Parts: sequence; C-alpha cells; structure tokens
Amino acid sequence: MVIVGAGFGGLTCARALKRAAVDVLLVDANNYHLFTPLLYQVASSLLDPSQIAQAVRSLIRPLKNCDFRLARVRGADFERKLLRTDAGDLAYDYLVLAAGSESNFFGNAEVEAHAIGLKELPDGLALRNWVLGCFEAAARASSDEERRRLLTFAVVGGGPTGVEYAGALQELTHLVLRKDYPRLDLSLARIVLIEGTGSLLGAFDPRLREAAARSLKRKDVEVWFDAMVATADQDGVALKDGRRLDARTVVWTAGVKASDLGAALGLPLSKGGRIRVDGLLNPAGHPEVFVIGDLAAYEQDGEPLPMLIPVAMQEARHAASVIRARVEGAIPRDFRYSDPGIMATIGRNSAVAQLGAIRLSGFPGWVFWLAVHLYNVVSLRSKLLVLIDWAWDYLFFDRPIRLIVRAREPRALAGARAAPRRRGGSSRS
Repeated sequence: MVIVGAGFGGLTCARALKRAAVDVLLVDANNYHLFTPLLYQVASSLLDPSQIAQAVRSLIRPLKNCDFRLARVRGADFERKLLRTDAGDLAYDYLVLAAGSESNFFGNAEVEAHAIGLKELPDGLALRNWVLGCFEAAARASSDEERRRLLTFAVVGGGPTGVEYAGALQELTHLVLRKDYPRLDLSLARIVLIEGTGSLLGAFDPRLREAAARSLKRKDVEVWFDAMVATADQDGVALKDGRRLDARTVVWTAGVKASDLGAALGLPLSKGGRIRVDGLLNPAGHPEVFVIGDLAAYEQDGEPLPMLIPVAMQEARHAASVIRARVEGAIPRDFRYSDPGIMATIGRNSAVAQLGAIRLSGFPGWVFWLAVHLYNVVSLRSKLLVLIDWAWDYLFFDRPIRLIVRAREPRALAGARAAPRRRGGSSRS
C-alpha cells in the first residue's frame, strides 16, 4: 500500500500499520516530518529547524514493513491502481491520501505576492531572515519615518498561529533584539494583529478569547478587529474599510486550504478543495482509497471536522484499522472523532487551553501548553533541545538562532543545469 504525505496523518497511519500484513510505502515531496505547531518559534528565532523537523527515514526505522520514497504526486490511474509521481509510477492495493493543506490567500494575487505565509518550513526560515533583515535595514536607515515602516509588522489572521506568532515576535523585538540594537529606537516598532471578525481565536470559549486579547494588549501588540484585508503591496496593507497600515512586513496566517492534490486526482471536492469521504474515509466509488487529515471533508453531527492535527491523527488510526479489517476479512466501523481540546500560547507566562469543560488561561494555561507540546515533539533529542532553548530564553531573555541564512545552490549543480544537453552518444551513465 502507498501513503501520500509524511505529516501527522501519514506518519500516524504508517505507525498504526506496524504489525499489519501489508507493505507500506510512504511518499512525500520533502524528506522530513515537520512539527508544525512550533514553526512560529523557528520564525521568531527561538528554535532551530532541526528541533521541529526530523528525517522521515529515521522516524520509520522501527517500522520493518515501511519504506520511504522522495517524490511529488502528479496524478493517479484509479482503474489500474497506479499513483503517478515525478519519480515514476507506484502500484498499490490500498492508497491513503494525507497530503495536508497550504496557505489560503483566497484568490488575492496581490496579497499572495507580498505576504509571507507561515505553513511550511521554508516559510518559517524565510520569515526569520526577513524580520532580522528589517532590523538590520532599520539600523542603517536615515529617517525615523523609514525606520518606523521597517519596524512595523502586520500579522493577518487572529487564529492560533497569528496570535502565537504576534506574541513571539513582540518578545523577540522588545526582550532580545533590544540588546542587539542599543542605538535603535525600538519605540518605533509596532506589531499589529489584523483580524477580520470581532474576536480572536474563534473556536475558543468567549472568556478565553477575551483573555487572549487582554494578554496581547499587555504585551503592546495592537489588535485590529473587523479588519478585512483588501490588498497588499511592498509598503503595507489596505483594508476594505479604507484604512491602511504602512508595514514592510506582512505575515499571512488568515487561513489554510486543502492541498491541490484532490483537484489533480479528479476526486469529488467540497468547499476549500477537500475530498468528500464516507464514514470509512473512502471517497465515493473508491473503497481502496482513503483520505485523511486536512485533505478530507468528513461531516460529524452535520458539521465538517476542523483542519486540526488531532483530527488527522485519529482519522489515520481509523484508516489503518479499516485496512487491517479488510485484510483480515473483518467488518470495519465508521469513524467518530473525539475532541481532545484546543490551546494557544500568547508568549511568556500566558496561554489559553480549552479541554472539555476545563478552561485554563494565563500562567496555568502556559504551563499546560508547554507540557503538551514538549510531549508531542517527535524525538527524544528534539525534546531535550527544545526544553533547553525554552529554558535559556525564559531565564536569560535570549534567543540563540538569530541567523540570516539563505540557501544557495552549489555552483557545480547550477552549472550542470545551465549547460546545454549534448546530443547523441550513449544513453547509459
């Protein structure tokens, strides 16, 4: 069988099939698994990428029936049970699609061209480079007007990612970079969180939403409510109500959409490009195909399940159980999601958590958030390194990963790609 995607859904499914009588091939366009809840900490110079990303091959070593293929899916032939990839066709008996999601700019080409997303590891690295570059440019700017624009950061989207990044960026600016730039007037710095509705963290209890807004205010993060972005350019964003914010940096966390894999495969789609599935997580007419995670559109009690990691992991385990049942000739059951709760941190000593009837905010919520995220970091090495960096930052107000590093293609490889292909000669290498 083939699993497309080595995120939380795909990796969980592969692990759940560890003792099943199937051979598993895990396929992904990247060779690493990313712990996305802490990506904003890479973008805010707190964590190193290696602490939240780990090579897939190292993670599947204990799975004797699992292998990995670095490839990008191009399509599928469902009649012949073939998956088309840029590394060749892959035959399957069962196919699990767990390709996840991507930033949703809602068709706004100007915003997409000028905003930085925060969904993938390259996004986090690019944003870290950009922010640090803005401080370097501000240090050599010739006027307060230019410095103010360089040090104004617009974060669009008041969900967990936007709230967490805004709080982390404020702490990076006022607790860490203040020491790096003693001659730079950081009273000119502004962090503005732009939310299109009347409250932050829309999925949370109203009391927790208010607690999060108060915490951001105490941290000097400006929050603009009922502010819908109309367009963006290199100098800032314009809102639909006529307001404008001059900002050199626009960070987009206002939504995600399903991977375009569903459209490429020609399967029935719902709103947001998600593939419609039944109770066994199969798209109509394809009992050998399973769709899980952000790519799956599954309704429970008349409502679509949210695009969250716990949903992906529970669907992954269920898909694995259905595959095992079919291999063994048993009758599988329909999927039912159990909500474990949601949480978000606003920075040092402040977070909100909603766990059934339990509501936590402030310091207790922050401690709970730390414990849960540290527990869920993939490897023991990463847990230790993350804990050390968190403790260092907490005690010394210092973030060690303040590096502007840009990947560059090796000259030999660039030259090989630029060189014209020779005609004739042997086809063998």
